[in-house]
Amino acid sequence: MTKLSMHAISAPVFVRMLNNLSAILTKAENHAKAKDIDPATLLNARLAPDMFPLMRQVQIATDHAKGAAARLTGHQIEAIEDTETTFAELQARIRRVIGIVESFKPDAYDGAESREISVKIPNAELKFSGLDYVNQWAMPNFYFHATTAYAILRANGVELGKRDFLMS
Repeated sequence: MTKLSMHAISAPVFVRMLNNLSAILTKAENHAKAKDIDPATLLNARLAPDMFPLMRQVQIATDHAKGAAARLTGHQIEAIEDTETTFAELQARIRRVIGIVESFKPDAYDGAESREISVKIPNAELKFSGLDYVNQWAMPNFYFHATTAYAILRANGVELGKRDFLMS
């Protein structure tokens, strides 16, 4: 039986999905140009009034990817200011985060499954083992925000399908 590494179940998944998110954003930008839609309309679109807009969904998805890679390898999380306002800036952020995730080599994840991971959220601090953190926090949050970004664009007429979400 092959033992799965914490690297194998996290880093390549984040990289693949970030590449897919990048491709989805490219389709959205092309859609805006083809339909003469102000890109800001899509970038600020929301699924519901109390949900974050597309830009913030992408920022949060990338935050979860880089945060997971850093936490699982015992490193500080690289701070990235949330200043993006264009498709090009979001694409640059995705490329930067892919670079961060890929900068942690597989052996840096050794022992990560049992490493204590602490996540501060408003009014609380959550503690997980590395494995529980990936399965119960990092991946679900990452996929929530990536999926919401996809759904915002789909709801706004961008021609996307399941293949766009799953395959780069």
